[in-house]
Amino acid sequence: MEQQPFLDRMLGQLRCTCKYYTGYPKDLGPSRVIHFTSEREFVKLLHEGYPMVVAFSIRGNYTRHLDKVLEEAAAEFYPGVKFMRVSGFCSVYNMNADEHY
Repeated sequence: MEQQPFLDRMLGQLRCTCKYYTGYPKDLGPSRVIHFTSEREFVKLLHEGYPMVVAFSIRGNYTRHLDKVLEEAAAEFYPGVKFMRVSGFCSVYNMNADEHY
């Protein structure tokens, strides 16, 4: 019996044990990730009393994997945990901070 190359075995093991996104498309239904629109909405969500995961990031090629992981985790833990994405927060915050000085 021919033994599989190391890389094939490693990827196979990763696919079997990885809890979240492994490269295979899944039908998760509508997105459960809430996109940040205003502080008022954010405070309202906090006052609902649910645990919340907030991802501060920018959209880009390097964050595609994070996007898919967030989508899967949000679908799995819905409705007990809310997931929110705040896009571009760092650059907007830094621009506003520079204006105050």
